[in-house]
Amino acid sequence: MSIHAFDAPYFEAEGLGVTFVGNPALAIDFSGADASRLRASLAAGPDDPILTVLPGSRRSEIANVLPAFEAAIDLLKSERPELHVVLPAAPTVAPLVKAQVAGWRHRAHVIEDEVGKRDAMRAATVALACSGTVTTELALAGAPMVIGYRLGAVSYAILKRLIRTRYIALLNIAAGKMVAPELIQDACNGPALAREVALRLDDPALRERQRAEQDAALDSMGRGGPDPSEAAAEVVERFLRSAAELREAPADSWN
Repeated sequence: MSIHAFDAPYFEAEGLGVTFVGNPALAIDFSGADASRLRASLAAGPDDPILTVLPGSRRSEIANVLPAFEAAIDLLKSERPELHVVLPAAPTVAPLVKAQVAGWRHRAHVIEDEVGKRDAMRAATVALACSGTVTTELALAGAPMVIGYRLGAVSYAILKRLIRTRYIALLNIAAGKMVAPELIQDACNGPALAREVALRLDDPALRERQRAEQDAALDSMGRGGPDPSEAAAEVVERFLRSAAELREAPADSWN
């Protein structure tokens, strides 16, 4: 079973049958997300820009990615004092994120609950995100994004030799082009991230184009299909039924 339609050829080339069941992230419902609720909690005006920052859910990501995000935020806030910065923190790293953000020069609002996270995604003028499932969630919420990622030097050197895809974000892979900019490793630095975010903060037309392209990428990934959990259960049920029928068949019919 694969969660993306474009996975199939890799497995089929090795003689494995593949059933596309869909990505559970595509089934997330943002209908209850409320941008105005988030703005009210920040005392933000209706036209104030909001930067939603998602630095990852692993300690290694916080260590490698968050310093570059902080440097970008520092540059952006210095030029845009009206910019509100919101950090939805994953439960796995929330204490670590809060401890680091407490020492920042410019204030950032840390959000720990799931409702607040979805509100922050919906309210984002632009998002700055660590590569991962969260990029799919942001696209579903309609947030134009900039993606950053850094690994340890040794890990990066190894993976650079193994990975053959041109992009790392699923929405970019599905689109076959750089819909959301990816700044990886040395390119994931404060000035470069701030420049890409600023372009989107200052250009509503660019934001709208990116939203539209992200939307199209979500459709390519299988948005709107059957519930992935139900589809996976049906695959397992068919397999078990076939296995049971095979066990019950006369031995001389197996060939």
